[in-house]
Amino acid sequence: MTRLTRRVVAALGALVLASGVAAAQSKTKVSVAVGGAGCLCYLPTVLAKQLGEYDKAGVEVELINFKGGSQALQAVIGGSADVVSGYYDHCVNLAAKGQALQAFVVYDRYPGMVLAVSPESGKDIKSIKDLSGKAVGVSAPGSSTDFFLKYLLAKNGLDPASASVVGIGLDATAVAAMEHGKVNAAVMLDPAATLLQNKFKDFRILADTRTAKDTLEVFAGEYPGGALYTRADWIAKNEATVQKLTNAIVATLKWIHAHTPEEIMAKMPEDLVGPDKALYLAALKNTIPMYSQTGLMDPKGAQAVLAVFSQSVPEIAKANIDLSKTYTNKFVEAANKGM
Repeated sequence: MTRLTRRVVAALGALVLASGVAAAQSKTKVSVAVGGAGCLCYLPTVLAKQLGEYDKAGVEVELINFKGGSQALQAVIGGSADVVSGYYDHCVNLAAKGQALQAFVVYDRYPGMVLAVSPESGKDIKSIKDLSGKAVGVSAPGSSTDFFLKYLLAKNGLDPASASVVGIGLDATAVAAMEHGKVNAAVMLDPAATLLQNKFKDFRILADTRTAKDTLEVFAGEYPGGALYTRADWIAKNEATVQKLTNAIVATLKWIHAHTPEEIMAKMPEDLVGPDKALYLAALKNTIPMYSQTGLMDPKGAQAVLAVFSQSVPEIAKANIDLSKTYTNKFVEAANKGM
């Protein structure tokens, strides 16, 4: 190699390095508040980071973990986080209060929530109607698990406030509360629900929304669960960033449906999988059908959310909500075209 050639190669190398540093520095930073990272309902948000999909899309994402969706939502409303990874139903709930929130990519086709009876209360509680006057665990008061409980109580002819709501989180704290009888029943998600189901043979489930069949029985239609959403004004000011986040989630959903549960589990953080890998794998197999294949919001699903809330929350029944403003599919449609 001549001296001139070496100089050219060195100059090109320096140029590539400089452009790489500039690209890294130009990545937009986004904080995403997650309503319980250990819950499998939020797996696509965490997996996207593990797969490097956010980096590929050109956005630097910080995931901030909370005990429940209501706390994650408050972080965004309060300005300490940019985007929520939580349940779409919050967008409908807050629309009734005049707050404009919009979901821009949906990763759960079903909510995946399970209303179950604690092992100690199994003999006393045989149906949802028996929950009147009982202590029922939810991830956090005001979270989607709380809304789900209130809907089921109203659907079964009870006052939505007839059960005493207790915040127990979604992970190990929820399992402990059920095992030690701190609550008579609870709304849980996987992997916690599968753990108790496997541990107690007579574990009684009163309502289950982990599959299409079960969701149809409870809601009479598909019911969107987890999504990325935020304030509508933030989306309007950060469309390029929202597109990058959407690209990352859509790519992750496609990856999920192209790989085995074992391959998915291998990519997840060890602390979220936990010591019992067989249990996590069983719960994951239960959950995979729940994940969207497209990221799109089904307008009928959004309508189902409004119908459910109208039954259990008087303010929503009275409000004139324009559902089309609570979600947008344009970023997902652009992502799918790009792929």
